[in-house]
Amino acid sequence: MSHAPETSVTRETPDHPEHRPHRVVVLALDGLLPFELGIPHRIFGRPTDSADRPLYEVLTCSVRAPGLVETDADFAVHVPHGPEALTGADTVVVPASYRLGPVVEEGVLTPELAAALARITPGTRLAAICNGGYVLAAAGLLDGRPATAHWADAEHFQRLFPLVDVDPDVLFIDDGDVLTSAGVAAGIDLCLHIVRRDHGTAVANDIARRTVVPPHRDGGQAQYIQRPLPAPQSATTTAARAWALGSLHEPIQLRDMAARESMSVRTFTRRFREEVGVSPGQWLTRQRVERARQLLESSDLTVDQITRDCGFGSAQSMRQHLQAALGVTPTAYRRTFQSSTNTGERQGR
Repeated sequence: MSHAPETSVTRETPDHPEHRPHRVVVLALDGLLPFELGIPHRIFGRPTDSADRPLYEVLTCSVRAPGLVETDADFAVHVPHGPEALTGADTVVVPASYRLGPVVEEGVLTPELAAALARITPGTRLAAICNGGYVLAAAGLLDGRPATAHWADAEHFQRLFPLVDVDPDVLFIDDGDVLTSAGVAAGIDLCLHIVRRDHGTAVANDIARRTVVPPHRDGGQAQYIQRPLPAPQSATTTAARAWALGSLHEPIQLRDMAARESMSVRTFTRRFREEVGVSPGQWLTRQRVERARQLLESSDLTVDQITRDCGFGSAQSMRQHLQAALGVTPTAYRRTFQSSTNTGERQGR
């Protein structure tokens, strides 16, 4: 679930007159999960532009003065910045914490946390990982907006914040300047999505390869709520998916995919949903959209040629699907990312 990618903007500094990295500030709260705290640093700390300059600057701050912040593990982490760092942020990320106290219990901010959040400049992009969404919701920043949460927290989250439109079934939701994700690994998906939105598929995929994670799990993919994986000896849909990915330029029928696994259409469809979380048709459309994104960013093929290569059937069909998925036309999407590549400045907001 995403909106249109943002147009790149360069910022000036004395050292680099035409370059300032997009500043990501991670808010570390007592009881934080070390794994989730590390996600923004791993994902945003790697991308560089064509001159090998970092695209992001990642800072970590606490709601107090610099110092130790307790984790849910048997160690604390030293955080070098206080809440004043939030004022200069372009994006603020709030990872999960197991000690949110009244934020989770009553839906209200502590005075200390409220004072810290008040330092954030209006218009700053906000992102929450797992129950970090409680912080944004308690601040009123999710009222009237769609959001997600870990499936185990979703019902409680909705009761506590009735003005939020909670979708418990998805990995993450991009609502423009506010993004929320489900638990743990979905935070990786969210951060990769932000990189993809800022700088395109090629940059995001490179980070995914370096991190050894899937390059793209769509935000609308299910959280696999109480859906056990098939037993190891059970047949899977892996071969059919691999075949389909190599045949996107051709018409692909559900019966053809099922035949690849020697299953009936009904059995294949059920097994596919168990393994992937969406129907075969939804998955195919997403793969075609992703292929179109890559070609629009990296090739000079015409829209008609890309339409054929991705198997959309018609240019109108591709425009409709990209508009639905990205909020922009193929031409506008290409203009956004190819212009960034040509100038050598692949900057965020």
